[in-house]
Amino acid sequence: MAQQLVYSSKINKIRSFALIQIFIGFAFMYGGILTKKIEWLMVTFFIIGVLFVIFSCVVYFWIGLLSTKAVPIICPNCENPTKMLGRVDACMHCKEPLTLDKDLEGKEFDEKYNTRKYRKEAKANTKNNE
Repeated sequence: MAQQLVYSSKINKIRSFALIQIFIGFAFMYGGILTKKIEWLMVTFFIIGVLFVIFSCVVYFWIGLLSTKAVPIICPNCENPTKMLGRVDACMHCKEPLTLDKDLEGKEFDEKYNTRKYRKEAKANTKNNE
């Protein structure tokens, strides 16, 4: 059987990362409760846990700001509104690979198209071809 790749939108990946940070913070704080007989270890676990939760809040704030700059589009596959970051992204609902760049239409989906290195190489190739 051929294995089908499932893509995820960048916004959902970052939100999932922030959610994982919250659970890690809670796990550290729970570890602090379990070690309450050793005060310095308990305080250390609680501080690390709170730092994870604060970092998660910063990531959620950052992705919220980034989400306001994302291009809202309608997915051609599922016809649901979604947001797109970069040159290529995936639909938040159906995981369909999306692009707004005419040069990338029909090409195999690859997240390297969003990197600066690829854009410089593509620009250099178009200058050489002219």
